[in-house]
Amino acid sequence: MRVGEFEINNIYNIDCLVGMKMMPDECVDLVVTSPPYDDLRVYNGYSFDFEGIAKELYRVMKKGGVVVWVVGDKIKNGNRSLTSFKQCLYFQEIGFNVHDIMIYRKKNTPFMRSNAYTNCYEFMFVFSKEKVATFNPLKTKTARSGFEKLVSNKKADGINNKVVAELKKEKTLTNIWSYAVGLGGSTNDKIAFQHPAIFPEKLAHDHILSWTNEGDLVFDPMSGSGTTCKMAKLAKRNYLGMEISKEYTDLSIKRLKMVHPQLF
Repeated sequence: MRVGEFEINNIYNIDCLVGMKMMPDECVDLVVTSPPYDDLRVYNGYSFDFEGIAKELYRVMKKGGVVVWVVGDKIKNGNRSLTSFKQCLYFQEIGFNVHDIMIYRKKNTPFMRSNAYTNCYEFMFVFSKEKVATFNPLKTKTARSGFEKLVSNKKADGINNKVVAELKKEKTLTNIWSYAVGLGGSTNDKIAFQHPAIFPEKLAHDHILSWTNEGDLVFDPMSGSGTTCKMAKLAKRNYLGMEISKEYTDLSIKRLKMVHPQLF
């Protein structure tokens, strides 16, 4: 199966702005990616054309498709860049819906400031092209379940009117997701850390399960160490990755070959 010039379930060493122009309109179900924002990491000296990439993403996304854009902000001289929100507003300007603003909380963040609270999060902007087509909500167990009296229709007088209702055994997760980072947290693949900025495998996996079904196409235009493609493969989704650095492309392909076939 091909998507334009590309055979699916592969990662290609190509500038994604060039590569996406070789893809047809409305062919991608989900993007999970983290761009090189604010020059916080050195990605083999490469930079990226944010506005050009955003416009191409809008073109290749299916109606109902989702882009998960994982970003943070540089803090310099005590001042946040707010690049994350500038990018978010641009995605909205070119036609995407800002479906959700989620938080990726790092359980064991090492970044501390002397005159502010420890920064432990990045944003996971969830953009959709028109109304979201697929949502498979992840669940967590409730503290208690069964029938009991619950508050209902609290009015301005402050009186709590209670009715008997059922507490479900599970509830949908909140939009703040917490993950450990580093070896054993982000991944057990030691070779992945040859890339300077990886995000947790479970982060990618959770979004893939949430916004796609088996057989859908997951795309990472800046695939880095290959995390999104690896987790799409494990979740029985089709995938396509693009990476401008040959070194990181080779790293990604090596990681994908490490995926044990019995996991499928």
